Amino acid sequence: MPAYTVGGKIVLITAAFKAHTALNFWRGQELYSSHDTVGAMGQFGKIKSLEELPPDAELDRLIREAAELAKAAPAPRKPKHEPKPTPSMHPEFAAALAKAPKAKATLEGFPPSAQRDYCEWISEAKQDATRANRIEAAVEWLSEGKRRHWKYQKC
Repeated sequence: MPAYTVGGKIVLITAAFKAHTALNFWRGQELYSSHDTVGAMGQFGKIKSLEELPPDAELDRLIREAAELAKAAPAPRKPKHEPKPTPSMHPEFAAALAKAPKAKATLEGFPPSAQRDYCEWISEAKQDATRANRIEAAVEWLSEGKRRHWKYQKC
């Protein structure tokens, strides 16, 4: 699958298969083509013969425009996802943290994802005994400065 670049940025990729080929402009969604066979195989679909390509003049224009896009315009940014809501802390966990200020400070120093790991783990417990065991373990680990999955951090 050869890729053609300009200034280190991909412009065009070609792929060859037994019965067809594909031609894919890297930023093809930004190019206008009169060709109507758009699909998973690039802007021109499965190309089984030269007649299925657009006219030479249009293909030349598309290549020039794609090269200009690669040189000048930044790639379109993907929209960011909404951040996950802050997890609610179980009241028993909050009470245990109030008694262990070092553990509470450690948890508050963690990024939101690490805080969420602890809060969800404790909230998911179905039995009170399980929740109590998890809270005890969490306070111990937090007092030692450990994240929830500390055993697997440096595997």
